[in-house]
Amino acid sequence: MGEPQQPDGPEAAKPPLRVGMVGYAFMGAAHSQGWRTAGHAFDLPLRPVLSVICGRDAQAVRRAADRHGWAATETDWRALVARDDVDLVDICTPGDSHAEIALAALAAGKHVLCEKPLANTVEEARAMADAAEAAYGRGQLAMVGFNYRRVPATALARNMIAEGRLGTLRHLRVTYLQDWLVDPQFPLTWRLRKELAGSGALGDLGAHVVDLAQYLAGEQLAGVSAMTETFVRERPLPVGATSGLSAVQSAGTGQVTVDDAALFTGRFTSGALASFEATRYATGRKNALRIELNGTHGSLAFDLERLNELSYHDGTEAATHAGFRRILVTEPDHPYLDAWWPPGHGLGYEHTFVHQARDLVHAVAAGRRPEPSFADGLQVQRVLAAVEESAEKNSVYTPIAA
Repeated sequence: MGEPQQPDGPEAAKPPLRVGMVGYAFMGAAHSQGWRTAGHAFDLPLRPVLSVICGRDAQAVRRAADRHGWAATETDWRALVARDDVDLVDICTPGDSHAEIALAALAAGKHVLCEKPLANTVEEARAMADAAEAAYGRGQLAMVGFNYRRVPATALARNMIAEGRLGTLRHLRVTYLQDWLVDPQFPLTWRLRKELAGSGALGDLGAHVVDLAQYLAGEQLAGVSAMTETFVRERPLPVGATSGLSAVQSAGTGQVTVDDAALFTGRFTSGALASFEATRYATGRKNALRIELNGTHGSLAFDLERLNELSYHDGTEAATHAGFRRILVTEPDHPYLDAWWPPGHGLGYEHTFVHQARDLVHAVAAGRRPEPSFADGLQVQRVLAAVEESAEKNSVYTPIAA
């Protein structure tokens, strides 16, 4: 195992922020990209150092470390948390382990970044938010990774809404559609097991759109009315993955214990109405997140598949030349874009994780509460719990618990 590569020039004089990451699969790769790139794209007050990455499979985590630039590896997250060369613990594991790792890391004096959703239950999320608040008093920070806030176009949309460009919000509608579960022979992965994932499309996709909706609206949901459905209730077991599966119904298959799709309406505290759809059964849709907000003065729409653009209607213009216009979000005075390419040269999905790392480094250096906080993550968890409760009661309107 090697040592972190030492920079030359001005970067060498910056204090390091030594990162230890737990998990190395899809999100681990995305977070690695963020930490590895942030200091090259932005002039940061601290220098991110990829100190150590953790995974249970020693050979697999070593390959991930070599590929993504981590200096050392561990196979036990407790050993990573205890290391002296880790200032910040980045949690990229399934939801069932978020609370245990985050609470231990905060108790050990580390900063924490935790992937969404924050936890599998409201109780876990509340414990994490309480621990983060206590740790803030000791100078430690904790942030949850809702990366779609860091798309330049959504950040610009938030600025426009905060400036009053939409007037009073009346409607918000959002869908997040994928299709990777359409094949009934797709195996029973951890995302289809409630004890590991907490919920299905609701937590995986719905958490993103709930946070994005509340972030853009600048207010919280007050209550929801929901339906959920599981379309395929039994799936083949992954090869060699029978341990821990108590719900095995027949040889080689196991029970799906989460939702496949969630559909719900909501009301914001201002009285604005909202609709949400999250599914992994929308044939032909790969990562189709779309959100639209309508206000008394205008409307804004964002489509993740056209993530360098906003669609904006200024309702105060004369009707003779009013209409939706395309805003190409690539100008240097747009959020985050002063560090990137000339106008018209678009960014991609991976840049959201670079921006996430950038914002967290600045927050750590300033001792400033990062956003979204664990308290924000708790609020999202409360909405998800209300959706599940409403669906169990056949779409009964369910207030968001305080």
